[in-house]
Amino acid sequence: MSGHSKWATIKHKKAATDAKRGKIFTRLIKEIMIAARGGGGDPDSNARLRTAVTAAKAVSMPAENIKRAIMRGTGELEGGQIDEIMFEGYGPGGAAVLVNVATDNRNRTVSEIRHTFSKNGGNLGEQGSVAWMFERKSQIIIDAEKAPAEDDLMALVLDAGAEDLRNNDGSWEVISAPESHVPVLETIQKAGIPTESAEIAMIPKNLMKLEGKNASGMLRLSEALEENEDVQNVYSNFDIDEKELEDLA
Repeated sequence: MSGHSKWATIKHKKAATDAKRGKIFTRLIKEIMIAARGGGGDPDSNARLRTAVTAAKAVSMPAENIKRAIMRGTGELEGGQIDEIMFEGYGPGGAAVLVNVATDNRNRTVSEIRHTFSKNGGNLGEQGSVAWMFERKSQIIIDAEKAPAEDDLMALVLDAGAEDLRNNDGSWEVISAPESHVPVLETIQKAGIPTESAEIAMIPKNLMKLEGKNASGMLRLSEALEENEDVQNVYSNFDIDEKELEDLA
């Protein structure tokens, strides 16, 4: 069990708090707008939009909000000028960090992200400096207490097209190719199994062990980046011992 995966699970358990603050809705609305702008407003022919709409429905976003976000993205309504940027950099101890941002003010956001890295012991890298260390995958998190037996869950998700099922200290992590995200998620939902989160994520190919000051510094950097209103997701390849991670978290 990797510390990175444990941290990912802790992040997902914060989802309820984020939802109360409206942060999840804001993030998903931006994703819907970007997806609609890039591939059109029909979810049936736009896989990225279909994934975003599925995620929005999973957190009970009103259909009218989804419709308006699509229309902003396609230009039918004003307010769709959102730029998507992927920042690459390094955190304390040399851990690789990817920061996915959606912003209406590129210059402001670049300055803020650079400052956050610098203030928390990291630094921005050039484009392509760390992205090669990650793979784009579907990642679905399920509370183990609300899931069926391991063999049954394994058979269900593999039959639906998943690649792997990982045990992460009280949670199951279902990994699939991006194009299998929606059918795997729909299969899980039809089986009546609740999910803690479901997204297309950047999964690290290998993990970097961090301890002591580097570990605590990396967590501070992750949290500081996630607090930025323009940040959609933060990904890293850090690995922290489970006990140390729980103490820090």
